[in-house]
This record gives sequence, C-alpha cells and structure tokens, in this order.
Amino acid sequence: GIQTLLLGVVRTQQAPAMQKSATRFAPSDWHTANRIQSTTAVRQRDVAYNFRQSSHRLRNDTDSHTTWTQHSSNSKLGKRFDDVDKWKQSLERCLEAVETEIDSLTQHREKAENALDAKSVPTEVLWDCMTWREGRVAIDLVRDEVEAQLHKELEVLEAIKAMLQQKVKEAYEQLCVLQEAHEQLTFDLTDKRTALDIDGDCKATCNRSENIGFHANSTRTEKHIVTPDTWDSFSNYNSIRAEAEMKASTALREAINFTLQQSHNDLETQRIATDKALRRRIHEMEQTISELQWQKQNTQQEVSDIQIEIESLQKAIGDKQPPMMVAQTRLENRTYRPNVELCRDEAQCGLVQEVSEIAGSTQNLMEQLAVAENTLSTLQRTLARIEEDLAIKTNSLDIDNQCMETRKKLTADGMRERHMGRGQ
Repeated sequence: GIQTLLLGVVRTQQAPAMQKSATRFAPSDWHTANRIQSTTAVRQRDVAYNFRQSSHRLRNDTDSHTTWTQHSSNSKLGKRFDDVDKWKQSLERCLEAVETEIDSLTQHREKAENALDAKSVPTEVLWDCMTWREGRVAIDLVRDEVEAQLHKELEVLEAIKAMLQQKVKEAYEQLCVLQEAHEQLTFDLTDKRTALDIDGDCKATCNRSENIGFHANSTRTEKHIVTPDTWDSFSNYNSIRAEAEMKASTALREAINFTLQQSHNDLETQRIATDKALRRRIHEMEQTISELQWQKQNTQQEVSDIQIEIESLQKAIGDKQPPMMVAQTRLENRTYRPNVELCRDEAQCGLVQEVSEIAGSTQNLMEQLAVAENTLSTLQRTLARIEEDLAIKTNSLDIDNQCMETRKKLTADGMRERHMGRGQ
C-alpha cells in the first residue's frame, strides 16, 4: 500500500500541471506520504553518507596500497638494478682479465713461433756441416764422434721443433676458446648494460614523468622469458667458463715458457757436445797432419840421401872399370910372352886375383846399387802415400774448420755478429 501510494505521488508530480488527478486521497494519506518521503530521504542520505565514508576509506586504502606497491616496485627495481650492476662489474673485470690473458697468450705464441722460426739457422748449419763432411775421402770418411753428435743434434733439433709446433698449435686453439669466452662475455655484458639502461629508466620513472602512458597487455609474459635462477646461472656459467679457460691459458703459457727454456738448454747442451767432439777431431787431425809432415820431411831427406848413395855406388862401380881394364890388359898382354917366359909366376897370379877381386867388388857394388834403387822406389811410393794421405787429412781438416766456423752462428756472439753484419 505504501509503495503504491508513493508511486501515485511520483506519478502525480510528473503529470502536467493542467492534468487533474483522477484519485483523491485522504489527509492521512497525504501526511503519511510526506513522512515516507522524509524517511526515505533521510535513509538515502544515510546510505550516501555511509557510501561516501566507505569510498573515502577505499580511496585512502587504495592510495596507500598503490603508493606502497609502487614503493615496493621501486625497491625491487633498485635491487634488480644493483644485482645487474654487480654482475656487470664482475663481467667487466672478467672480460678485462680475459683480454689481458689473450694478449699474454698471444705474446707467448709469438715467442714460440719466433723460436720455431729461429730453428731454421741451426737446421741449415747442421745440414751444411753434414753435407760438407761428406766431402771427406778415402780413409777419412769415417763414422767418427763428430758425425754421431751431429746426427744426435739434428734429432734433438727436430724434436724441439715438433714440441714448439705443438705448443703453437695449442696456443692457437686456446686463443680460439678464449675468444669464444670473450665474445660470450661481451654479449652478456652488452645485455647487462642494456638491461641497466632500461631498469635505470624504469627506476627513474614516476607519476610526474612525461613518458608514461597506458599500454595494452603490458602484463603479458614473453615466450623467451627466463627465471632469476636461469638468469643468474647464465652469467655464472659465462664467468666460470672464462675463469677456467684463463686458468688453462695460464698453464699453457707456463708450459710454453718451460718448453722454450728446456729446448734452449737441450740444444745448447748438444751444441757444446758437438763442438767439443769437433774440436777434439780437429786437434787429432792437426796432430796427424803434423806427424805426416814430419814423416814426409824425413822421407824426403832419406830419398835424397838414397839418391846420393846411388850416385856414389854408380860412381864406385864406374871407378872399378879402369883398374879392371888395366888388370885384364896386363893379363892379355902377358899371354904373348914367348916360350918358357909364359910362366905362371907370382905376377900372373896376382893379376888373376886382382881381376877376380875387382869383379867381386863390382858385383857387390851392383847388388848394393840394386838394393839402393829398390829402397829408393819403396821410399818414393811411401812418400807418395804420405803426400796423398796428407792431402786427404788437410782436406778433412779444412772441412772440419769450415764446420767449426759456420757453427759460430749457433752461439750468442755469433748471432750478434750476424745481426750487426745485417745492420751494416
């Protein structure tokens, strides 16, 4: 009934002024409608007041919550910015260390390459010495200690070259790995810097910023998004890998240094052994040549003496001819003594004995001459062999001296002299 009454009142109020009400109400209804209107207005005001109070509280709560949420986001952005910045600084230090290690390993690789290139000089010297010593002839073409040491030196040299070549190869491979780690660190560091720029801008963005605006679907999740653990593991892996490769590179540099020092020591030790054997051989050869020269001089003197003796024997044989002719002439003439005068007297016997003795002396002298000529022939052959052997020994000595001279290139002083010669 009250609702109907109120509805009637509202309709009456909305009707045109000229329209007349078809229904007539009692005064009580009129008073009742007024009370209801007042009551309703009071109630609606109460509802509105309560709504305003609730809305005020909601606004305060949402403002506080929004402010706190924004503060929390700012704090999280700040913490994230600090985390990324820490990783950036760590990656920058790691990247700098990798670059330093790359430079150091490059220098060691170049040292190994230079040492390998420098081995061309001793290789050339060794082959020259072995080739020259093949020029020895006859009995001097022996497998002596010098030849053994030269071959051993060549073996040592080839082993050193193989080791250096291996270290150069390992250095190249390690540099490639370091370069890969460097590129990965650079890529990660670039992303960190970009992320810092973005998060720095986000951290600096506030409600009064000019570049803010609504963005559709800004809360979407990208397909390639990763978790914080994955993010941290990625940079941690890059850092650990770079440190491991730097450690391996440091070990390789130490190995290169050891190889360079050891190869120098081994080659120097063998060089000294070869030079020592060569000097002993030269000294032995000089002694032999000196002995041969002494033998040659004495043999030449003996040949000269024998030749003089032969001439003396020949003269002695010639000197026996006149007395032989005198004795034989006397005997021949005495055969013409007449009759009983042809007597075998003491003179006849003396002449016969004289002829016999002269003949015997001549025979002895001729036999002695034959022996002297045979001795002379033997001495001349011996002298020829001595001269031939002396020429062989002299040739061998010249070769070994040539080897000793060219081996000066292997010493530090010899290397300096060669560089000074090139500079001039």
